[in-house]
Amino acid sequence: MRKTGWKKLWVTLMAGAWLFMGGDAMAAEPEIHVDAATKNLPGHVASKQLEVQIEKPEILLISNVVYEQVPSRGYSNVPMQMDILKPRTGKNLPAVVFVTGGGFINANKDNGIQLRMHLAEQGYVVGSINYRVAPTARFPEPLEDVKAAIRYLKANAEKWGIDPEHVGIVGGSAGGYLTAMAGTTSGTRSFDKGENLQVTSDVQAAVDLYGLSDLTRVGSDFSEDVQRRHRSAGATEALWVNGSAVFGGKDGGILADKEAAEAANPIHYISKNSAPMLLMHGTADSVVSPSQTDLLYQALQKKGVPSERYLVKDAQHGGIYWTQKPVLDLITRFFDQYLKKSREK
Repeated sequence: MRKTGWKKLWVTLMAGAWLFMGGDAMAAEPEIHVDAATKNLPGHVASKQLEVQIEKPEILLISNVVYEQVPSRGYSNVPMQMDILKPRTGKNLPAVVFVTGGGFINANKDNGIQLRMHLAEQGYVVGSINYRVAPTARFPEPLEDVKAAIRYLKANAEKWGIDPEHVGIVGGSAGGYLTAMAGTTSGTRSFDKGENLQVTSDVQAAVDLYGLSDLTRVGSDFSEDVQRRHRSAGATEALWVNGSAVFGGKDGGILADKEAAEAANPIHYISKNSAPMLLMHGTADSVVSPSQTDLLYQALQKKGVPSERYLVKDAQHGGIYWTQKPVLDLITRFFDQYLKKSREK
């Protein structure tokens, strides 16, 4: 092919590529004649029309994102994962980490889907995490995981469309306890270990749902029989703090090492830097004493940390009450106050 022929071919190919990638010829919306090809068919029946007002964003689910690799159960690099719900808005949004409960012995990140979806629809990037659990792990390793998840989202803020200066955390039961720990230790580098240490694990708001605080008094609102069980070596809070005696842990119940139990209490870490906190507990909770969140609430109030506490009438430990609109809206309003309104100032 002669030189001029190559030149013409090159120009033609480049022009086609430009049009394909969004040139002016492709910029205009196509003209649509709805049902033009069918409306004149014999016996044609007209369709109904539905007008829809856009009120909430499209939500993307990105599953099994590895936020760190940690030693666990004889392996040196066990992946800890999160599922991310990301509103498709084209804007950087505040983020919330969801920490599931599981009695200190499991951590299923599939939980809490209604709360997570509600927050995502209200304009939050939501990451639901798993974390190490007892008896193969013990405190503070699970808290280190939670803080690693917070740091991961901040370090990858551009990738996930996050405003790294506005990050909150929410969890229920054991997840509420870890949420409280992350909130009270916010503003410090306590328990920051592992990856992405160039950013902090600070949070600007925390929501503790029926979580534990003083692990030596989990059953305080219940019968003496229940309290006795919580003092046993088999109680999961004891495994959380002491580990398994067979694998290097300390034998005995939660009172076997009072210093370690105190170090695992979020009240121990309250300071002027602790995050604002919303606490909620059901009046029919028969698993974690309602007084557990009240202990923490009273301590936060004494230290001047912005905090609120609500008792949810007839609500049990988890369950249907916690997926109802008044509860979801209250949680959202609290996050809005500290994660959205502060951005507008």
